[in-house]
Amino acid sequence: MSPRLKTGITGELTVAEEDDNTVYVGSKPAMSYVLAVVTQFSEGHETVHVKARGKAISRAVDVAEMVQSKFEEEADVDDIAIDTDQIETDEGDELNVSSIQIDLSKPE
Repeated sequence: MSPRLKTGITGELTVAEEDDNTVYVGSKPAMSYVLAVVTQFSEGHETVHVKARGKAISRAVDVAEMVQSKFEEEADVDDIAIDTDQIETDEGDELNVSSIQIDLSKPE
């Protein structure tokens, strides 16, 4: 597949490699994202990245825990990366927003 254009954290358009195994957590119920992670594993992905920022971070942690405890019990947390991203508001101010990436893997 060809690379996709994607809006980055700062709003810039960047070319992203295929990231079909990444689940971006937002404001939907956690079970929506759990289903997305389980689907990625069932499609054969060995690793699924769960990403979130700001208020959605706690939901991303919930998603990872629910996947491990109820749906894919053999899944392990490989890595957890935290970061702070700077976003420019419409008024020109810079805003710091926390982000997290939880890497879940499932042995084949």
